Amino acid sequence: MAEFKFEITSSLGVLSESAKGWTKEFNMVSWNERPPKYDLREWDPEHKKMAKGVTLTKEEVIKLKEILNKLDLS
Repeated sequence: MAEFKFEITSSLGVLSESAKGWTKEFNMVSWNERPPKYDLREWDPEHKKMAKGVTLTKEEVIKLKEILNKLDLS
Protein backbone atom coordinates (compact mmCIF):
# COMPACT_ATOMS: atom_id res chain seq x y z
CA MET A 1 0.00 0.00 0.00
CA ALA A 2 1.27 3.46 -0.85
CA GLU A 3 2.27 5.67 2.04
CA PHE A 4 0.26 8.84 2.54
CA LYS A 5 0.49 11.89 4.75
CA PHE A 6 -2.25 13.54 6.73
CA GLU A 7 -2.56 16.47 9.10
CA ILE A 8 -5.57 17.46 11.17
CA THR A 9 -5.53 21.20 10.60
CA SER A 10 -8.62 21.96 12.69
CA SER A 11 -10.66 19.91 15.17
CA LEU A 12 -14.30 20.88 14.70
CA GLY A 13 -15.94 18.49 17.15
CA VAL A 14 -16.17 15.04 18.71
CA LEU A 15 -19.43 13.17 18.11
CA SER A 16 -18.81 10.13 20.32
CA GLU A 17 -16.21 7.97 22.05
CA SER A 18 -16.00 4.17 22.07
CA ALA A 19 -15.13 2.00 25.07
CA LYS A 20 -11.64 1.55 23.58
CA GLY A 21 -11.04 5.30 23.49
CA TRP A 22 -11.49 5.86 19.76
CA THR A 23 -13.40 9.04 18.96
CA LYS A 24 -15.69 9.80 16.03
CA GLU A 25 -14.64 13.30 14.96
CA PHE A 26 -15.50 16.02 12.47
CA ASN A 27 -12.25 17.73 11.46
CA MET A 28 -10.47 19.59 8.71
CA VAL A 29 -7.79 17.25 7.35
CA SER A 30 -5.06 17.83 4.78
CA TRP A 31 -4.34 14.61 2.84
CA ASN A 32 -0.95 14.33 1.09
CA GLU A 33 -0.22 18.04 1.64
CA ARG A 34 -3.33 19.11 -0.31
CA PRO A 35 -5.74 21.79 0.89
CA PRO A 36 -7.76 20.62 3.91
CA LYS A 37 -11.23 19.13 3.48
CA TYR A 38 -13.98 18.34 5.95
CA ASP A 39 -13.56 14.84 7.32
CA LEU A 40 -15.73 12.52 9.45
CA ARG A 41 -14.12 9.34 10.84
CA GLU A 42 -12.98 7.51 13.98
CA TRP A 43 -9.49 8.12 15.36
CA ASP A 44 -7.39 6.34 17.96
CA PRO A 45 -6.48 8.38 21.06
CA GLU A 46 -3.08 9.39 19.58
CA HIS A 47 -4.53 10.32 16.15
CA LYS A 48 -2.06 7.95 14.47
CA LYS A 49 -4.58 5.29 13.39
CA MET A 50 -7.93 5.89 11.77
CA ALA A 51 -10.99 4.03 10.55
CA LYS A 52 -12.58 4.46 7.15
CA GLY A 53 -14.39 7.74 6.90
CA VAL A 54 -15.94 10.33 4.64
CA THR A 55 -14.17 13.39 3.24
CA LEU A 56 -16.34 16.26 2.04
CA THR A 57 -15.82 19.51 0.16
CA LYS A 58 -17.27 22.76 1.50
CA GLU A 59 -20.08 22.53 -1.07
CA GLU A 60 -20.94 19.00 0.09
CA VAL A 61 -21.04 20.10 3.74
CA ILE A 62 -23.37 22.96 2.81
CA LYS A 63 -25.69 20.52 1.01
CA LEU A 64 -25.54 18.05 3.92
CA LYS A 65 -26.43 20.84 6.35
CA GLU A 66 -29.45 21.73 4.22
CA ILE A 67 -30.58 18.08 4.26
CA LEU A 68 -30.07 17.73 8.03
CA ASN A 69 -31.95 20.96 8.72
CA LYS A 70 -35.00 19.46 6.97
CA LEU A 71 -35.06 16.35 9.19
CA ASP A 72 -37.66 16.02 11.90
CA LEU A 73 -35.69 14.36 14.70
CA SER A 74 -38.40 14.52 17.33
